[in-house]
Amino acid sequence: MATVELFALSWAALRKTVAELSDQDFERPSGCTGWLVRDLVCHLIIDAQDVLITLVTPTTAEPTRDAVTYWQVVEPPTGDDPLDALIVRLAAAYEDPNLLKFHLDDVGAAAGRAAELADRTVRVSTQDQVITVGDYLGAYVMEWTLHHLDLIAHLPDAAEPPTESLARAREMLEKIAGTPFPASLSDKDALLIGTGRRTPTDAERADLGALAAKLPLALG
Repeated sequence: MATVELFALSWAALRKTVAELSDQDFERPSGCTGWLVRDLVCHLIIDAQDVLITLVTPTTAEPTRDAVTYWQVVEPPTGDDPLDALIVRLAAAYEDPNLLKFHLDDVGAAAGRAAELADRTVRVSTQDQVITVGDYLGAYVMEWTLHHLDLIAHLPDAAEPPTESLARAREMLEKIAGTPFPASLSDKDALLIGTGRRTPTDAERADLGALAAKLPLALG
């Protein structure tokens, strides 16, 4: 599946899952350290705004990143980062979960349309780096897929990310790790364990072998 199609598929699936949440679901913990589901949804609104901003920030400079190298391995989150704390305050200010849903649907739909209309070959600037639109949208397949898993971490009845998105995100994570994950791990489990969202069982750790020592790979 082409990059823009995967971007659209993963983003639409994530937004649909948010739209189907109950008010009570917004008060449940998410898979992001220190964040409730409402905080994660607020973060997704900021993500959508970032997509819109980046797609209208062209540059003629040479690319410095691609879809994989866009991601950097960082220290695992603690929940104490000032920006993370700001997200919590912003989310609380919405008060009514339906306002969060509305804002995500509004800005999220615009980001999706902008991605569909964008020229994949154009270079854009983001976070002091240069990347083509195609690679930028490809990088966000990882963002949407991991945050979809975060969203449903404590919502067992919620829909999971599309299988195509999980497979592409795993492929990207393996490139970041520099080695494939064992075939015994599903795409979902490879992503959860690989990024530190779940601790591997003893059997999984044995299957991971030397790779286990490199994990988790927290991405930022």
